[in-house]
Amino acid sequence: MSRSDALLSRAQKVIPGGVNSPVRAFKAVGGKPPFIAKGQGVTLWDEDDAAYLDCVCSWGAMPLGHANPAVVKAIEESAALGTSFGAPTAREVMLAEAICDRVPSVEQVRLCSSGTEATMHAVRLARGATGRDLIVKMDGCYHGAHDALLVGAGSGVATFAIPGSPGIPASVAAQTLVIPFNDLAAAEEVFAAHGEKIAGVILEPIAGNMGCIPPVEGYLEGLRALTSKHGSLLIFDEVMCGFRVARGSAQERYGVIPDLTTMGKIVGGGLPLAAFGGRADVMDHLAPKGPVYQAGTLSGNPLAVAAALATLDQLTPEVYDRWEEIGRTVEEEFLIPATKQGLSYHRVGSMWTLFFKDEAPHNFASVQRCDMGRFAKFFQSALNHGIYLPASQYEAIFLSALMTKEDTEQLVSGLRKSLRS
Repeated sequence: MSRSDALLSRAQKVIPGGVNSPVRAFKAVGGKPPFIAKGQGVTLWDEDDAAYLDCVCSWGAMPLGHANPAVVKAIEESAALGTSFGAPTAREVMLAEAICDRVPSVEQVRLCSSGTEATMHAVRLARGATGRDLIVKMDGCYHGAHDALLVGAGSGVATFAIPGSPGIPASVAAQTLVIPFNDLAAAEEVFAAHGEKIAGVILEPIAGNMGCIPPVEGYLEGLRALTSKHGSLLIFDEVMCGFRVARGSAQERYGVIPDLTTMGKIVGGGLPLAAFGGRADVMDHLAPKGPVYQAGTLSGNPLAVAAALATLDQLTPEVYDRWEEIGRTVEEEFLIPATKQGLSYHRVGSMWTLFFKDEAPHNFASVQRCDMGRFAKFFQSALNHGIYLPASQYEAIFLSALMTKEDTEQLVSGLRKSLRS
């Protein structure tokens, strides 16, 4: 028995399903997950010393590879001064300033510890600021595992075919209106029916939890106009695409400015840190200045803040150019040729998904028509060729900015072989 199999057997006795997040269980793709022992740069090693080229990047959180020297040094230096204070620190001010400088919509920002927290607080803030109850979300967009937004979620919920709201009271679910992604007409209809009651619209500007699906032309602009017309807030969930597709995130790339933005993954430099921010007049509703309560003992944790600053400091214009170059190479040398085999794809910078259907999807319903069995076969073959991919057709694939020409060649070669297997 391999060390990974032995660890899984032990884990299943003390952890539900043997994993601490459902997609890690490999249920949708078959087989057993390797237990990761270490990571360095773009490579992961499992407990049995098998090496993998990492295209999960901790679900997008590791843009600069594993054990990044500058990040590790920042964490070590911060740890030597104390790991948690539950009090204000100078560095959290520096991080807030860095976020406000980069993200066009953010005039003020509040730090928290996870993407789920960030979206939960943003929804509460939208309701508190507008005095309205209803939230509109897009079918297949996943915004964390909290009651208000787990309805109509993609990602792991879709992977396991779990209904969106077990354990969520019907009265709570009724406050969330679900419409298709990339369907402006549907948004117009829901506002025509409920506009005066809608506190906000939340979406991933680039969907990453039904595979990587970009917005169709005019969609984000249309939502911006629609929410402004009805006095609702537009919330971009940039937990996944934030700081990845542009220095100022997707809102900079597409030129559409939301009222609130949620951030996670990259913003924490691989440690548990997230943030939500936006217009100052909206953020002023938060306690202690306003009546909307939000708090967290580990919010602004010094270790996470140190990692975040060290990561953002390294995300230079040259890095974004390199990311685009890597993504374009993968597209030209693997994704475009794959379309000749009846497959399709989307790519935005260093995010991409190969869809096992002949026409590239633009919403969740279309993704659900992919050949999941063929994807599972491709996934297992890629793993055997040393390529570590997300274990679900519903998840975006991420590329590290550290990938060299040789790494890219290895990736393309491995993916080609996996598709032929």
